[in-house]
Amino acid sequence: MNSKETLRELTRAELQIMQILWDKGPSFVSDIIECIDEPKPAYNTVSTIVRILEKKGFVSYKVFGKSHRYHPLLSREDYTSGYMNHVLNNFFENSVSHMVSFFAEKEKISLQEMDKIMNILKESTEKNKNKSS
Repeated sequence: MNSKETLRELTRAELQIMQILWDKGPSFVSDIIECIDEPKPAYNTVSTIVRILEKKGFVSYKVFGKSHRYHPLLSREDYTSGYMNHVLNNFFENSVSHMVSFFAEKEKISLQEMDKIMNILKESTEKNKNKSS
């Protein structure tokens, strides 16, 4: 998903099914239901949600007789990247520093977590320097 694409946000139920497909891989509706905690939703409910995901372009399927085996068309990483870019653009003026500041103030980031963030940023900077050299 590139920055020009409009984020198609997933509902909670759709995201739950996508998480299963990302973790499990191609699955029939009955396989998806097996992965959902009790109380299990009705077969028709899950089938409807998967068809909605297909219409939205998140999943496709392969036909096996009267059954469909669904698989994701978008990786977890691509969805996460698009979602986080959406959050960054709409809530933090496209500024990572504003986002980090928000979490530092509101979520009380520990010194240990700040050190991890700093290390990630240093590693990213080093990788970018090496790519441009």
